[in-house]
Amino acid sequence: MQNLQKNLADLDQSIQKACLTVGRSPQDIRLIPVTKTKSIDVIQHAIDLGLVDVGENKVQELILKANHLNNPKINWILIGHLQTNKVRQVIQYISEFHALDSIKLARKLNNELMAIHKKLEVFVQVNTSDEESKYGIKPNELADFLLELEKFDHLKVVGLMTLAIHSQEEQKIRHCFRTLKALLIETQKNYPSISRLSMGMSGDFKIAIEEGATDIRVGQAIFGHRNLSHTFYWPE
Repeated sequence: MQNLQKNLADLDQSIQKACLTVGRSPQDIRLIPVTKTKSIDVIQHAIDLGLVDVGENKVQELILKANHLNNPKINWILIGHLQTNKVRQVIQYISEFHALDSIKLARKLNNELMAIHKKLEVFVQVNTSDEESKYGIKPNELADFLLELEKFDHLKVVGLMTLAIHSQEEQKIRHCFRTLKALLIETQKNYPSISRLSMGMSGDFKIAIEEGATDIRVGQAIFGHRNLSHTFYWPE
């Protein structure tokens, strides 16, 4: 509990510093704690410290934890790739989905949401690193993709999401985030309600904040090292 509290305090200081660097308000940044591989007890400690948003990559892991904790105050956010055959299982649990990347998936989501009379906030995932192994639509496909999404009444597109290139070169990482920010600016000409940028993880959230992130997905900086490699959840 003490380690978790200290990690959150240190993270808050890092967020404030990154915001100060570019003249942003820390209140503009939403922290999404990512609890993949972490135990129910650890998540409960985080909730006891005041966290309400919880991000998970894997459908089965999210469902297991949501059922065990059974806490209506938690906003479960699916931030990882979603297969169409798992949509029905997970939609009743989640308040947001940060990785919409195909019309096929959008249609399945919309149909299943319609059946349970629910609307879902979604982020469109864009592949800004141009890596074939990463999910997400291409930047030049975004305008047409958003136009197609207009037909799905139970999906509310609120933002864009990306994973930066896994690199030690800061400029390459920064380029990914700048690309998404530029896409958002262009998108808002036709869709002013799309206003959020989900980008930045433990290793690059400070750069993401400097480049305009509104939602950062942070796991290890809060909960410590996990036994599984991040590539188990995020392809490279």
